Amino acid sequence: QVQLVESGGGLVQPGGSLRLSCAAAGSIFSIYYMGWYRQAPGRQRELVAGITSGDSTNYAESVKGRFTISRDNAKNTVYLQMNSLKPEDTADYYCNVRNPLNNIWGQGTQVTVSS
Repeated sequence: QVQLVESGGGLVQPGGSLRLSCAAAGSIFSIYYMGWYRQAPGRQRELVAGITSGDSTNYAESVKGRFTISRDNAKNTVYLQMNSLKPEDTADYYCNVRNPLNNIWGQGTQVTVSS
């Protein structure tokens, strides 16, 4: 059974940076998509950034130019570098990994941007 292990969340001041990591633990093959989503209190979960097996990326408009998604295929790991963080980036961030048989979600990691 595949599990996603997320790390890197925490409390940061506005303008600061954080790097989230998500590693797929267990046997998984043919991952074609890895992404990060977030959910703030009282709001729906939304896409932050995604990356395909061909390294095509897409970003929410609100994070373009500030966040960068990347992946290490050998480690089945996806990263989210978050710079110039704003209070409105505060949310629980969830990793998502997809292959032809599975759509897997991580447990979430909290990001709080506050002075």
